[in-house]
Amino acid sequence: MVGVSTWVGVALFGAIGAVTRFRVDSAVSALMPSDFPLGTLVVNLTGSLALGMLIGASVPHRVAFLLGTGFMGGYTTFSTWMVESERLAEIGEVVSLLKNLWVSMLSGFGLAAAGFYLGQAIT
Repeated sequence: MVGVSTWVGVALFGAIGAVTRFRVDSAVSALMPSDFPLGTLVVNLTGSLALGMLIGASVPHRVAFLLGTGFMGGYTTFSTWMVESERLAEIGEVVSLLKNLWVSMLSGFGLAAAGFYLGQAIT
């Protein structure tokens, strides 16, 4: 059973992850303004790499739960990715829509796998 302190930790790390996501997305969007949701792409890809590293490093279960579910759950964002994809479809940016979907999925899988092996290598 998961105790109250663990849930408080997940909430705290989730809040920190959400603020980090906002800051990274804002910084990327300010550096490279575009109709393409590059900030969300960068957030989700760096999150895939980091989560892969976390799992590959075989950290203790409680640490993986706090950082993986808490921080990475708050940092990465499936819902924003879907809303931005829908927005691209609505404005007729079919190429950008497909690029957003496929680059996110394929690169996300690749970076998660790379992170896993990198995590294994550093432990």
